[in-house]
Amino acid sequence: MHWHVLYTKPRNEKKVTERLQQLGFTVFCPLTEVLQQWSDRKKRIQKPLLPSYVFIKIDEAKRQEVFQVAGIVRYLYWLGKPALVTDHEIALLQSWNQKFGAELRVESLTPGTRITLPNGLFKGVNAIVKEQRGRKLQLVLESLGIVIFMETAP
Repeated sequence: MHWHVLYTKPRNEKKVTERLQQLGFTVFCPLTEVLQQWSDRKKRIQKPLLPSYVFIKIDEAKRQEVFQVAGIVRYLYWLGKPALVTDHEIALLQSWNQKFGAELRVESLTPGTRITLPNGLFKGVNAIVKEQRGRKLQLVLESLGIVIFMETAP
């Protein structure tokens, strides 16, 4: 069995994950805890680390069964073939540490700069700075082919 990537409707990741688990599938949706602020209050909530994506470990023969769950749009494809994720990459995502962003200090980076992350969970992983706004960074992890968002320490 391989890990496949499902593309979901916006803000349906947690519901899709729960429904697929109820059907007996092995599913993973990486979550991160963020502080959400409304006009009258603040609250810590869990949001998907990769919006609209859910990972599922499934046999080729059962791939169409997932579409009985509402909220699933399609499988993700890469170069005309279903996108497959290795167990190692899933393990990296499963051990994602919310504090990783606080461990990285960035003075000033311009888009396109290639960096090697100096510490944390992704220590030694090469990344390309896609965007920087103040303390917020958008990085492309080359080896995983994903974009991560992080906030640097003050």
